[in-house]
Amino acid sequence: MKAARFSRFGGPEVLEIVDLPEPHAGPGQVRIAVRAAGVNASDWKKRKGLMDPELPQTLGYEAAGIVDEIGAGVTGVAVGDRVFGFCIDGAAQAQLAVLSYFAPIPAALDFPGAAALPAAIETATRALDQLGVTSGSTVLINGASGAVGAAAVQLAVARDARVIGTASAANHDYLRSLGAEPVAYGEGLSGRVRALASDGVDLALDIAGSGVLPELIELAGGPDNVLTIADFAGAQEHGVRFSHGDSGRALHVLDEIGELIESERFTLPVVQTFPLAEIAQAHRVSEDGQARVKLVLLIE
Repeated sequence: MKAARFSRFGGPEVLEIVDLPEPHAGPGQVRIAVRAAGVNASDWKKRKGLMDPELPQTLGYEAAGIVDEIGAGVTGVAVGDRVFGFCIDGAAQAQLAVLSYFAPIPAALDFPGAAALPAAIETATRALDQLGVTSGSTVLINGASGAVGAAAVQLAVARDARVIGTASAANHDYLRSLGAEPVAYGEGLSGRVRALASDGVDLALDIAGSGVLPELIELAGGPDNVLTIADFAGAQEHGVRFSHGDSGRALHVLDEIGELIESERFTLPVVQTFPLAEIAQAHRVSEDGQARVKLVLLIE
């Protein structure tokens, strides 16, 4: 099968499409014929040697496709079903991939739309769960206009929380469309938030990792009410919780997102697609960090 891989660390030019042996579904897993696979920052960080030291490495943690092999103990899914989910082996950017966590693709979604969701909605839901965001909560989301931030805004609003989100002025209308009250990030953040919520907020979620944890702690009434997914060093320094997948994944959202989409309580991200052969260009766009779109590879 064709798959994306790199055998040395470096820029996008180290990426190559190679022939690899077909993987097979183990117990509790399904194998899919991949139709689309998401591209995330973790992909180019791996490529640059910022994560795993081993070589060579394959790429891709989220994918959507058609089930073509079912592992022992799997029920409720059949060969030919459309599913999306996570490839924990980091090998989803290939013609075939094994998913360890998966759910049926909502009827309203095509394959690129489904592949755009798993990482963002799981990360956002895990953070909201760990923070304890519920009906009536006022939550401040720092970095609310990116893929994870936009998902967190909508999922918090779906819980009947009040959401205040930081973003550049150019993205304020976008945040309003998602149900958040926007504020500009940067110096003076605390005053701008208190102009909307004079007593501060109940909870704060840092997605941007922009060095604002002290302000978030002050606004939320202490470090126990703040969680970051992006500032590990700051979390250690200020006693704030840091969320990562090892602390328990919020996989329930894979089954729940369809109902939110169908009830128009969750707006899908804008997707920009690339053929698998153009993976290097997808990495360039991702690493540039300027696009407010979800990047997805199309697999034939």
